[in-house]
Amino acid sequence: MKRERVRERHAEGHISATHVIQNPANPGEWIVFFKKSAGRSFFLVDENDEVESFVSLDELIETVRGLGIKFAEIHM
Repeated sequence: MKRERVRERHAEGHISATHVIQNPANPGEWIVFFKKSAGRSFFLVDENDEVESFVSLDELIETVRGLGIKFAEIHM
């Protein structure tokens, strides 16, 4: 799900949880996924529909906050 859509869905109350996990393809990076109230999950993707990954948790947290998300679980 692209950033603008995440903002919209979150504002509408359709995102029930936000999770941060290590990127399975590169354990030195982190990715974000969102659970919708219907139980489906979506990764944060860029403009090319590729999963966004972050080397820095600080950068990831800043991005998630910018989407209006105030709580996320980090899984290590």
